[in-house]
Amino acid sequence: MTVEHIEKGPPTIFRAALFGLCPKCSAKSMFASATQFSPKCPSCALDYSQFNVGDGPAALLMIPIGAIIITLAILLDMAVRPPFWLHVIIWVPFTAAMVIAFLRAAKGIMLALEYRNHAGEGQTIKAESNIP
Repeated sequence: MTVEHIEKGPPTIFRAALFGLCPKCSAKSMFASATQFSPKCPSCALDYSQFNVGDGPAALLMIPIGAIIITLAILLDMAVRPPFWLHVIIWVPFTAAMVIAFLRAAKGIMLALEYRNHAGEGQTIKAESNIP
């Protein structure tokens, strides 16, 4: 019994990120665990280790999540005026949980964007110009 490889083509960036799909062949192979990338795609042999997303996903998540948390904290404070320690108990774990919940998708988006744009660390594309 053989398994046929059906060529699906590249997925959209958000689809690749949400479902952990390879940005080259759409195989569900991007992640080895919750937020750790696989070494390579078993279907098309795309080497995921060549992509370096670094801390970008966490940093980019902190901006919108921080805005949401600050808004909710101000609304809560205006409504019931809880003590400061209660704000800490509520918002610190809530912020951490939101970042962890969205980290996998953010890492997937960054990897898919790097693949789609042929990005690499320390690489620039020289534009054709008269400037040496």
